Amino acid sequence: MAYKGKYKLRKPEKYAGKKDEVVFRSLWERQVFRWLEDQDDVVEWVSEEVVIPYVCATDKKVHRYFIDIYYKTKDGKKYLIEIKPKKETVPPKTPAKKTKRYINEAMTYIKNQSKWKAAVEFAKDNGCEFHVWTEDTLKGLGIKLLTK
Repeated sequence: MAYKGKYKLRKPEKYAGKKDEVVFRSLWERQVFRWLEDQDDVVEWVSEEVVIPYVCATDKKVHRYFIDIYYKTKDGKKYLIEIKPKKETVPPKTPAKKTKRYINEAMTYIKNQSKWKAAVEFAKDNGCEFHVWTEDTLKGLGIKLLTK
């Protein structure tokens, strides 16, 4: 999923951030942006404009986590959404020989867990819900998964 680019807003009145700087970093993100614009229940949304400080368990340093999506519905509910492949939401299987690939996958998993822990706390403190959306979530919402 190396596809990325500038997103052209179809309903700019719904976008609560910098309208000329909306960037998708995967085709899944682009599809979610379209979904958000099409949902009558969504009154506002932004991409990568909510920033949460977190301490990463891999290096014990403070980093900045740019949440993929923030959106608010007509009933006032607010959501923070991270879009990730399901394989990055579970620990990698330990191989017989610890390869470079396994180490990278393990580090990514640990980093994601650090981010998501901070996001859950941030959401709780700010009256939001935090969710990680995988391909299963997107399909369940009727979002078509593009790969090209």
